[in-house]
Amino acid sequence: MNQPLFLHIVERLEGFLGKLPASIQKPVLHELTPLKELFLKQRAPRFVLTGSPKLPVQEVTAALFASAQPGDLRDVLMEVFRWQNINVGGHGTVEILDARGADDAATRKIEEELQRETADLFLHLVDGNNARPVLARDLEHLSKLVGFGRPPDARAKVIGVSLLSPKKAAREVTPEGADRPSAQSKLRAAIAEKASLRDHLLQVFEIPIAIGPPATETDPATAQFMALLAQELPNEARVEMIRISRDREAQVQIAQVLVKSASAISTAIGAQPIPLADLPILTTLQLVMVSGIMYIAGRERSLRAATEFAAALGVNVGAGMVLREGARVVLKFFPGWGNVVCGMVAGAGTYALGRAAIVYFVEGVSLKDARRIYSSSRKKSARPKLLRAASDRANEPAEK
Repeated sequence: MNQPLFLHIVERLEGFLGKLPASIQKPVLHELTPLKELFLKQRAPRFVLTGSPKLPVQEVTAALFASAQPGDLRDVLMEVFRWQNINVGGHGTVEILDARGADDAATRKIEEELQRETADLFLHLVDGNNARPVLARDLEHLSKLVGFGRPPDARAKVIGVSLLSPKKAAREVTPEGADRPSAQSKLRAAIAEKASLRDHLLQVFEIPIAIGPPATETDPATAQFMALLAQELPNEARVEMIRISRDREAQVQIAQVLVKSASAISTAIGAQPIPLADLPILTTLQLVMVSGIMYIAGRERSLRAATEFAAALGVNVGAGMVLREGARVVLKFFPGWGNVVCGMVAGAGTYALGRAAIVYFVEGVSLKDARRIYSSSRKKSARPKLLRAASDRANEPAEK
């Protein structure tokens, strides 16, 4: 699946809206919105770095996203005070604007960059191994940047990060220094005391700097940090961040949004009183949904792979689908309740396929278990909300 293909699907779906009852058009548009934001408008998340310039941006990126070692980025040309695309461990891309250590002239350059592309989040860094107070000039710089190039009703979001070397910290912890406030607590207190920043702060983390080869498991604080990023980013940047974080819970959450929207749209399309006309768009929508789930899970997007997965489940595409959906098509010749039933069947099939894709690609169950979940989900799928109102009206007695 690629964006031009998805754009074509969305345009076809929007073309169907004129054929649907007015009571269904609005819910369908509502379900299209997250699909557009998550996949059609998909882009890399944008982060502005402020605070301590002690560490090079390569080491900062490796520490924050736990998917790349500094050496993986050594050949990347870093342009100062401008947005920079950085591939993180082959899992995804982030845009970084390193604003640390900027003077007045550089700050004007940074503001031009923020005018061109608005930051999603500001990451304010401090040296976790240093006992010195948080520098007031760094907070002033951050305060100036968060208020620039942003509508008044759009609040900038700030996350504080204390970067800590595990080995050095272990050597320096002594009973005499046990009660000393950490750099993390100092940063939290300093931002809370600054009126122009306290309402922008989300959280302050203490993240270790990786030393040596990549760890087999992500540090808990780093995992929590990346989970918060995925939660706070706008929809169009969330998919890329979730691929980078490899947070299974977040992957399941976004995949469920995709399945919910695709199922509701399938229900509306399937309810059209036009026998067989909906099969091509329904088939493509279902395969795009599976391809999207694969991408969320960290795989490449491919309609061919999605088709192979559907076939492995026993879901026949093309001529087989026409035969399998024969009963649903026959119902379309019965007005009123028949169309509602057809829509419910289409929605249930899409939901079952999506649920099977989630448990297989994201949760890692076997193909045999995915087949079982597909069958059981298809049988017990609830009626999608978007047709409840229409079906209730169809069952109401006619007014005299």
